[in-house]
Amino acid sequence: MTYTIIAIVVLVVVVLFVLISRRSSGDAAPTAEKPAALPRPPAKPTRPAAPGAPRAEPQPAEAPKEAAPAAGARPVAAQQPAALQPEAAPEPPAPRDLSMLRKGLAKARGEGGFLGRLANLFAGKKELDPTIADQVEEILLTSDVGVATTHAILARLRDGLGKNELQSSQAVWDALRADAKRILGIGGGKVAVSHKPEVIFMVGVNGVGKTTTIGKLASKFKSDGRSVLLAAGDTFRAAAVQQLEVWGKRIGCDVVKGKEGADPGAVIFDAIQKAKESGIEVVLADTAGRLQTKTPLMDELKKIARTMQKAMEGAPHETLLVLDATNGQNAVSQAKMFQEAIPLTGIVLTKLDGTAKGGVILGITDELKIPVRYVGLGERADDLREFNADEFVEALFGASAEETAAA
Repeated sequence: MTYTIIAIVVLVVVVLFVLISRRSSGDAAPTAEKPAALPRPPAKPTRPAAPGAPRAEPQPAEAPKEAAPAAGARPVAAQQPAALQPEAAPEPPAPRDLSMLRKGLAKARGEGGFLGRLANLFAGKKELDPTIADQVEEILLTSDVGVATTHAILARLRDGLGKNELQSSQAVWDALRADAKRILGIGGGKVAVSHKPEVIFMVGVNGVGKTTTIGKLASKFKSDGRSVLLAAGDTFRAAAVQQLEVWGKRIGCDVVKGKEGADPGAVIFDAIQKAKESGIEVVLADTAGRLQTKTPLMDELKKIARTMQKAMEGAPHETLLVLDATNGQNAVSQAKMFQEAIPLTGIVLTKLDGTAKGGVILGITDELKIPVRYVGLGERADDLREFNADEFVEALFGASAEETAAA
């Protein structure tokens, strides 16, 4: 019994001690209430209560969720960058610099040249001279434009004057400018490489600069990233072969050649075969210069063309006639004879910088309907220029007679 009483007393003392200890700790009770903060994890799934809680406002972290509806609500704002890009991307191409072309045509544009004489006829005149058409005719005929082309131009000019459609010197100048653009705008320009290899057959009379033109063309193709092979088809002139070899070393392309006096068709045949086997993109085939009046030599061109077709179906893909602009109306005669022998696809007009006449380009294009591919305006490789009718007429005529006369 005594032990029982003692145990009860000890238990009471311990309980009292615990109670006193808790009260002396003061804030121990709130600390024990920290478990009350534990209910917050279940509170997170309960999103309705979150907006009311001060910490739920960081729910701008759910701004992405607000941005998601906003993306649907503001489709225009989302598409604006895409819409603006097409407007910013297509910048108009910068106009080509025509200063070098004008420089190359300086003799034709000069005071005694084809265009210079026409410009002086119109410059400063407010009223038309009744004899204006006759004066234009004289200038055209003496500038190698040719009789047929001159008469066609004058017929349109007189018709416009008769109908009072051309009532000022500037109107007549503009009509001549438009006529030149119409005549020259039948096509032409840079040869497109659409076959592998693209076989280009170069023909022309002696002394027109054919072999040099081939070297310049090869240089242009190489600068465009094309692989080129030269075929020395002028087997009768050792200097022509040597000249091609110099160009080949200069620009880094091979030359296929034969023995002196070898069959030119066989040399070009071998060149085409080599190009096909090696994956070369362009073959430029030289030929001996020949007078257009020598029938056997013109027949030989036909034979070479047939041999090329045996080497590759469809070859030659381009047959370019090289003409010397300083030959004037004789160049037109050459073009006619070569066109009768083999179908021509284009003209290369060299030495245009060396003539004050220059009207031959209108006569050839108008009479034969053969497009001009390239024009030669100097000795450097860059002086062989891809022909563009709009640029050529702009450089030749200028905007007005006064502008051209002052140039």
